[in-house]
Amino acid sequence: QQSGRKYNLFLKRRLRIDKRHQSKDSIFFRDGVRRIDFVLSYVDDLNKEWEKKLERRKEFESNLQKAGLELETEDKKESEDGKIFFVKIHAPWEVLITYAEVLNIKVPIKENDIPSMVENPLDCVLYPLRLPEKVMHPEPDYFTAPFSKDKQELFLINDESTFFSPSMRNRIVNYILTRCPYGTEEGKKKFGIKRLLNNGTYTAAYHLHDCQYWKKASDPNCDSERYTLYMEWARFLRFYKEQPLDLIRKYYGEKIGIYFAWLGFYTEMLFLAAVVGLICFLYGLFTMDENMSSKEICDPSIGGEIIMCPLCDRECEYWRLNTTCESSQYSHLFDNVATLFFAIFMGIWVTLFLEFWKRRQARLKYEWDLVDFEEEQQQLQLRPEYEAKCTQKKRNPVTQEMEPYLPLTSQAVRFCISGATVLFWVSLIIASMIAVIVYRLAVYAAFASLMENTQTLQPISSLLTPQLATSVTASCLNFVIIMILNFFYERIAIWITDMEIPRTHMEYENRLTMKMFLFQFVNYYSSCFYVAFFKGKFVGYPGAYTYMFSRWRNEECDPAGCLIELTTQLTIVMAGKQIWGNIQEAIVPWICNWWGRRKARNNPENLYSRWEQDHDLQTFGPLGLFYEYLEMVIQFGFITLFVASFPLAPLLALMNNILEIRVDSWKLTTQYRRPVAAKAHSIGVWQEILNGMAILSVVTNAFIVAFTSDMIPRLVYYYAYSENEASPMSGYINNSLSVFQISDFPEENKPKENPENFVICRYRDYRYPPDHERKYLHTMQFWHILAAKLAFIIIMEHVVFIVKFFVAWMIPDVPADVKAKIKREKYLTQKILHEYELEKLKERLCQGDKQATEKEFIATEGRMELSRAM
Repeated sequence: QQSGRKYNLFLKRRLRIDKRHQSKDSIFFRDGVRRIDFVLSYVDDLNKEWEKKLERRKEFESNLQKAGLELETEDKKESEDGKIFFVKIHAPWEVLITYAEVLNIKVPIKENDIPSMVENPLDCVLYPLRLPEKVMHPEPDYFTAPFSKDKQELFLINDESTFFSPSMRNRIVNYILTRCPYGTEEGKKKFGIKRLLNNGTYTAAYHLHDCQYWKKASDPNCDSERYTLYMEWARFLRFYKEQPLDLIRKYYGEKIGIYFAWLGFYTEMLFLAAVVGLICFLYGLFTMDENMSSKEICDPSIGGEIIMCPLCDRECEYWRLNTTCESSQYSHLFDNVATLFFAIFMGIWVTLFLEFWKRRQARLKYEWDLVDFEEEQQQLQLRPEYEAKCTQKKRNPVTQEMEPYLPLTSQAVRFCISGATVLFWVSLIIASMIAVIVYRLAVYAAFASLMENTQTLQPISSLLTPQLATSVTASCLNFVIIMILNFFYERIAIWITDMEIPRTHMEYENRLTMKMFLFQFVNYYSSCFYVAFFKGKFVGYPGAYTYMFSRWRNEECDPAGCLIELTTQLTIVMAGKQIWGNIQEAIVPWICNWWGRRKARNNPENLYSRWEQDHDLQTFGPLGLFYEYLEMVIQFGFITLFVASFPLAPLLALMNNILEIRVDSWKLTTQYRRPVAAKAHSIGVWQEILNGMAILSVVTNAFIVAFTSDMIPRLVYYYAYSENEASPMSGYINNSLSVFQISDFPEENKPKENPENFVICRYRDYRYPPDHERKYLHTMQFWHILAAKLAFIIIMEHVVFIVKFFVAWMIPDVPADVKAKIKREKYLTQKILHEYELEKLKERLCQGDKQATEKEFIATEGRMELSRAM
């Protein structure tokens, strides 16, 4: 009954609004003419700071009106919960043209007359992947020029209300909001909507979506672009379709557009890597029965007769080599000749990907009017936080204006604190990795004992060996630790970057990016580096094992090699991260929005206003894209740095990215408020990070093939030590295992039991037998193999690097047709501007101002001649 009274009260409030005959899904003021460019919301809570917040709001809104913006307030009685006030903001024409000139916004001056590209002969084949032309190219292509108030008649202004797109309008209003003052507190000038959001004066500031995502707007003046994006882009059933990049750019801005362009291009290039990786995997699968090493291990007369030394002290028993039969067969899937080919192929693929992306990026810069985009003008503007916190000022040597600055001593102290914090957290990751290694060493004996004595585990003991059980559980534990550390460090990184008070937006993003990437690099890859390059490399030999902290005996590799364990580690961390990332990105925002809208679902749809609907959505903050890039760059590291151990990694990444594009588009279109449009002509500092990882990947894969896989020892045996011409690889297993006399075991290492009274046991190394004069020292074969490994690394690195640099040199960063179009557009734009100036000068000559304009007329004609010559 009480809920019924509340609902009736809600209806009465809404009836007052409906009398104005305005749709509640409208994006206009009550007059139905002025467009809502931004919305601020606040709750009028009567706490101890109520008067201070009220005073701030009055001052801030008054200053916004002085800046020329028009405001309209929706009373809390008219909101769905009866608590929230909404302040709707409209930027009139005078404000738009003033700030369009300040922000150097490019606008159309003439329709593009340059012929489009020659038709692709594959268009008929690719037709099912295409989207309708209206979706792909929502606007005609124009020649553009920076807007100027003094030359308005030069631009194609057909309708003042639609000349500036909604994304341009919200950029302009956001620029004003971030710099609008609201008073002085504690002797300091306070300004900016961000500070007002942080202190609770306002609860939200956002730009409106143009309609509901599941249906078109009833207003014919609305383009319903959000609906189009949802239907053609954000649904998973459209996964095979191309992305409407021009529409994404128009609706969300260039910065988000360039991210989806990069993600789509990366996914397209992954298709080639995934196909080659799958072929290499299938080669390993089809040749598994022909692998002589696993045949010998599985043979009861060979592997069944070889007694291996215990894998831990005292508790572990002697064991027969053929107990690792299945794991040695599976190891061949990834440790074969195709591994070498795929490692070299991926080194070249990375170069092709980066070089072709530069070309794609150059084409987008031309198509999106970013060729002359002055990133300095936008990104190098002082951050409002920097201006607010830096009270001291000095003269800028370029502009000769007084600017705030941070003293050198203050910068040094802040950098020291920041560096120490980053170093502490990186050390914490390394400590956690060491803890996982200790866990591996400590539980191995427990797993060995458990599997030996538990009858229920006997049927799977051949498949689930103690090594594999330890590796899987350690990988899962490592993944959980990674997620926990990642959760805390994200907040720490933002805090220390804020503490440094970067001067510009670009500095802020670059510093945060480097901090986060350094941490994530160590966090995600440290365990893989351990398995790839340290596990099994510093074991010692029976009777003289090496110990960690003089207590835990170092791990040994499986007789078939450590590569299968690296594959296991990589699969668990990579797949786990991707699954967890998709859950975080899709399910969490959906649950939050569902919970926030649970009351609104009971209300008639036509009474739930557009600004209230968007208010209940999640916020896509300024670091929203940062996390998307970070996720993809970490994935890029998995498929390049360690791809020699897991040829299926690109296939996993491809499947994830097909889902990722649709998840990102779905959440952006349906679950988040519309972000403020921002310009960007590249992926920024991420390009340099990708280049660095591409170079590092050549080194890591060369070391994995040389030291982690068994390829080089097998090749050395094949060409130098094999004595069987009919079957050169027969006898390899026996050759790769050294002999140890059990009586030489120290008492603290010797197993408690030896029921079969074994005299000798074997271990994986190249050492002389106990009856040799150089007892247990390395044989010449060991040094031959080591020399071959080092030679292989040098040769592989040089070959791949030479091919990489040759390919990079051969492929120009900017396509020839784009260069020609840029020159043509510059010439035509200059010609149009100069002709306009000539017309103006002729008018002034006709009006009698002859003496003052003759020189200008000659100068303008001279500029036109120079432009033609250029």
